[in-house]
Amino acid sequence: MKTRATRLEIGDETPATVVPELRKSTEGGGRRGSCLRRHSLRFLVGPLLGGLMASLAVAAPAATELADGFATPPDSARPWVYWYFMDGNLTREGLTADLEAMRAAGIGGAIFLEVNIGIPRGPVEFMSPAWRELFGHAVREADRLGIEIALGTGPGWCGTGGPWVKPEQSMQHLVASETTVTGPQRFAGPLPRPAPRTPFFGERTLTPELARLWKEYYRDVAVLAFRKPLGGHRLADVDEKALYLRAPYSSQPRVKPFLPAPARHEEVPSGEVIARDGIVDLTARLSADGRLEWEVPAGEWTILRFGRTATGQTTRPAPNPGLGFESDKFEPAALDAHLEQFAGKLIQEIGPSRRPGRGLTTLHFDSWEMSAQNWSENFRSEFQRRRGYDPLPWLPAMTGRIVGGVETSERFLWDLRQTAQELVLAHHVGRLRDFAHRHGLKFSSEPYDMNPGADLSLGAVADVPMCEFWWKGFDTAYSVIEAASIAHTLGREVVAAEAFTSNPGEDWRAFPGNMKTLGDWAFAAGVNRIAFHRFQHQPWPGRRPGMTMGSYGVHWEHTQTWWPFVPAYHRYLARCQWLLRQGRPVADILYLAAEGAPLIFRPPPSATRGVWPDRLGYNFDGCAPETLLEQAQVRDGRLLLAGGMSYRVLVLPERDTMTPALLRKVGELVRAGATVIGPRPAKSPGLQGYPQCDAEVQRLAEEIWGPCDGGNVKARELGRGRIVWDATVPVERGREPVQYGDYAIAAAELARQGVVPDFESNGPLRYTHRQVGETEVYFVANREARVVDVHAVFRVAGRAPELWDPDTGARRPLPVFSEKGGRTTVPLRFEPEQSCFVVFAPPEPGRTVPAGEGNFAAFQERQTLPGPWQVQFEVQAGGPDQPLAWTRLEDWSRLEDPRVRHYSGLATYRTRFEVADGAAALWLDLGRVEVMARVQLNGRDLGVRWCAPWRVDLSPALRPGANELEITVANLWPNRLIGDVALPVEQRRSWTTRNPFKADTPLLPSGLLGPVRLMIASPATP
Repeated sequence: MKTRATRLEIGDETPATVVPELRKSTEGGGRRGSCLRRHSLRFLVGPLLGGLMASLAVAAPAATELADGFATPPDSARPWVYWYFMDGNLTREGLTADLEAMRAAGIGGAIFLEVNIGIPRGPVEFMSPAWRELFGHAVREADRLGIEIALGTGPGWCGTGGPWVKPEQSMQHLVASETTVTGPQRFAGPLPRPAPRTPFFGERTLTPELARLWKEYYRDVAVLAFRKPLGGHRLADVDEKALYLRAPYSSQPRVKPFLPAPARHEEVPSGEVIARDGIVDLTARLSADGRLEWEVPAGEWTILRFGRTATGQTTRPAPNPGLGFESDKFEPAALDAHLEQFAGKLIQEIGPSRRPGRGLTTLHFDSWEMSAQNWSENFRSEFQRRRGYDPLPWLPAMTGRIVGGVETSERFLWDLRQTAQELVLAHHVGRLRDFAHRHGLKFSSEPYDMNPGADLSLGAVADVPMCEFWWKGFDTAYSVIEAASIAHTLGREVVAAEAFTSNPGEDWRAFPGNMKTLGDWAFAAGVNRIAFHRFQHQPWPGRRPGMTMGSYGVHWEHTQTWWPFVPAYHRYLARCQWLLRQGRPVADILYLAAEGAPLIFRPPPSATRGVWPDRLGYNFDGCAPETLLEQAQVRDGRLLLAGGMSYRVLVLPERDTMTPALLRKVGELVRAGATVIGPRPAKSPGLQGYPQCDAEVQRLAEEIWGPCDGGNVKARELGRGRIVWDATVPVERGREPVQYGDYAIAAAELARQGVVPDFESNGPLRYTHRQVGETEVYFVANREARVVDVHAVFRVAGRAPELWDPDTGARRPLPVFSEKGGRTTVPLRFEPEQSCFVVFAPPEPGRTVPAGEGNFAAFQERQTLPGPWQVQFEVQAGGPDQPLAWTRLEDWSRLEDPRVRHYSGLATYRTRFEVADGAAALWLDLGRVEVMARVQLNGRDLGVRWCAPWRVDLSPALRPGANELEITVANLWPNRLIGDVALPVEQRRSWTTRNPFKADTPLLPSGLLGPVRLMIASPATP
């Protein structure tokens, strides 16, 4: 049976409340900081006191800056887009139109990438003088408009390469050929030249010229001979372990999130092992033409000729003129040469005069999709410097052979991968960051999926760590958790996401309303900058829907039908993003990532719930080993990192290996007062310092864990801290190896400390929590497409809650709440997939609000507006040239008139209604809308509705007597594209580079479907 933390029974608490005093916020019931002056005001609400009014000194809104920034977010809080260009198809007027549309819509930045996705090649050759001039024009226009531009690090959407990268500057593999000889004899003859390995994506990515260069490039590294072992035992998964490949974790099954550390391996008979001291180095005997002369001793011998070849990995999916090899990730000179040919030239094009927050501001390293390399000209010397021994005698292990034993061979491969990671960090992504900083730019990076390193370590280099999540396609939710962890542990403000990426099937069906809940998940998971994938450059602005990125991405460009309405959604995002960048996130658990590479950080499955993983009551982050080693200290029993974050418990990975340096740090933290949960390590993972390193690990582990064995003894006090190891709770089973013990163990330890969950509810809510000075800010969202009434419980006491609505920017008190055990329970109502911020700020003396009977008004129907309706479609979009008179609301897709049935665009509904003098405030409920609507009353714009609630307050424009109502509705592109399939080209209203539909594809519901009703808001109810 699993241990579970005690759960609050929310239904047992009464929503009416008595607040005896207002104190500073507490966590887990404990007092933090000095007490405020006590207030004697009491607040009673309930059915019996419904007619009474009282006063409550409520929490003030947070600092004026916080409230003002929420109401009107700065440009820096706006969402971004991936701005894609299709292989030479770009125009000056199109660039300006794109950027002006971005500015008007509330987009703050664009990631500039040119690719080849099968669109016919355009006339402007990539990196030609004309192309560079257009790039400069785009940056200057962005500067004029206050938009930020991030430049990709190379052609395509991944990597650093191009036609200027020579084979000797490209990514390289160590390859080997085998020759068997029997002695005694004098051997004099050629050794076969090792062949290059097939590129990860195959030879189809190579042009004939690139294929020739890939096959021809070769440099010798070593020649080693050893007595041929008996049998044919090989190390398992050696291609992965020796970094000959790293497959995409998110899109290919059975890709390992990490490689097991070499702690326990079944050894093989000694006859199948290559004796370490029996290896003969024949490198000096190899002639330039590949011939070897050697006096072979008696017996059967294997000769391995090792050399380095190009991996054959190319830029992808680069425009044709940008196709070339990926640069070497281990050699700094190779990257420097690439940057000189690409980013350096473009920075020179735009000149040195740049203003902050506009124009070119960022260098961006996008998806790592070039798999792995394991050698370079400098690799042997770098390995010796970093690991302290020569890798040469161990090279046969890279072919799967066993040198010295299975465990020692695995340890060498662990060291090989660790060295490769360090070189990528120091000589590639770190050097990219340094280049960016020298030119006054920030550096952003997506550090996951196919890379040969540990994701948390690779992402730590970036100023802006990034992740991705898909609207339709791959499961990359783990990358969101990783990017948030990187930012939180290192004190980075922005967590950016390549958002709503899509495989074929989106086809103009995505719009703000059906994307909202996924975006809210991302916010709850830690994202605070959405970068829509994608905004496709439109070279010819008059063609609609226009240029596509083949079948990929959501269509987030100004040729969308609903684009005039999208600023309302972008304002929602900006408010969320601005507030979610303030202060620091709150988390209780820090999961230490295991040492070694590659490694994807995955929390235990029990720490989240749902297909899109939502956090439970105790939030968490992941931490790279070097971050803990270099930054962690303990203050008041909490683990404190240099970025400002603190945690109550540190959870170790379920590994029995750890380097002495990291284990020593763990011991220091425990003695200083930290609580550490996890198993006792037994060995060091690598050969560095072996075997003394193992003895040191065992000595340190005994000092720290002592009698704590995970069974009979599950905890031990050490110094001012505590070590916990509960091996009786089984490690969860999942589709892949689980990296940590059950979440219940950490939750039980936190409960033992008296720490209550940070958030709980009796409904389908997701959340995240940030602390902004003395203000507690919770983002809370309804996961489901239904109205829910819930009690939400927050780890805050002594403060009154406010509701901040990111959809409208409105703020108001939530007068009904209760306190118990250091927590505040607030009754909340959510419309389908609705979200809000619940803010607890320090009380402001003298500020009062009238007491109410509830937190949310109830809406009652006053009348239905049946019509008649006059509906005006746009003639230029193919609609009727005269308004249509409808006695009832109709679904456009069900009408016989093809001008309406296949219409895509905007249509305006007009009707009148009467209001008597002195009528109460009215709301307009639109009913069902497909898919977005703008409401105007008596000529006054009352805003856009793009999500629930589909209500609009009519009070600002309502007048006694007759009222003129206009509702403009946008639908989606598919209906027009479906209709055009059956028409001759010259009669079609649409133009696009991809129409995936057939004439008989089902049409989408469209228009204002209602019922449209006038509503009265009754007093709030509990």
